[in-house]
Amino acid sequence: MVDKSNSERERNRQEQTSNHNFAVDLAYDFGGALLFSFPLLMTMEMWWLGFYMDRFRLALFLVLAFLMVMALSYIEGGEETSTIEVLDALVACATGYTVATVMLFLLGIIKSGMSADEIIGKIALHAVPCSIGAILARRQLEAEETKKESRRREGYPGKVFLMGVGAIFLAFQLAPTEEIVLIGYMMTGWHAAALAIVSLCIMQAFLCSIERRPQVSIFSPGFFWNVFLQFTIVGYALALLLSLYVLWTFGRLDGVAAQDIIRSMLVLGFPAALGASAARLIL
Repeated sequence: MVDKSNSERERNRQEQTSNHNFAVDLAYDFGGALLFSFPLLMTMEMWWLGFYMDRFRLALFLVLAFLMVMALSYIEGGEETSTIEVLDALVACATGYTVATVMLFLLGIIKSGMSADEIIGKIALHAVPCSIGAILARRQLEAEETKKESRRREGYPGKVFLMGVGAIFLAFQLAPTEEIVLIGYMMTGWHAAALAIVSLCIMQAFLCSIERRPQVSIFSPGFFWNVFLQFTIVGYALALLLSLYVLWTFGRLDGVAAQDIIRSMLVLGFPAALGASAARLIL
């Protein structure tokens, strides 16, 4: 009888601990969703994009965003089963949609009388940075890192993936604005080439600092070129491709000449490159 009573108390204690952990994680999710998305929630171009953005491109973007959130759950969470990772991604996305809906209504961006298509479009588009912020919040606000999480983050595929997340997150912040296309129009070929070189130099400096080990000098030729070929070139190419995709998604490339597309890609590629190179420090 005593053993049975102790067993029941232990089960109750485990359930309370599990519920407490879930509540804490959910609070992190909501805080991260709000923190990471707030600039875009107050950006006028994002409000309009939710109204007139091509629905196929929006749907494709939402699918890819969910896959990215699920991959982040795998890398950042360090859980043992794929079921937990999918559930974490679903919770993060649900949190993202909830925060986006509440904030858009609270700010008066969504009002009664709007069409369902416009409301859904605005909520869905804003939910993407909210969802990313929700899944990243646990990494930012929790101090402990499991060994499995550390192995996933420090493997080469994990490093490249986090670079891509950092690139698309910063690109997503700026791609909706008209200034990106305007700067591309104002630039000359020399400006574009110089910007690409500066982007590579900044990335190399960041990545050398991140990859450096105590016994290795960042100025040693072997280390320098290893970082350049493995991370800087790969990361910059990824940043440019993701910049091109985000610009296409938001309709910034429709009816634009090829040379202007390249310049706009290089302009957006600059902040994307910064995000890619600093991703492992901030994500």
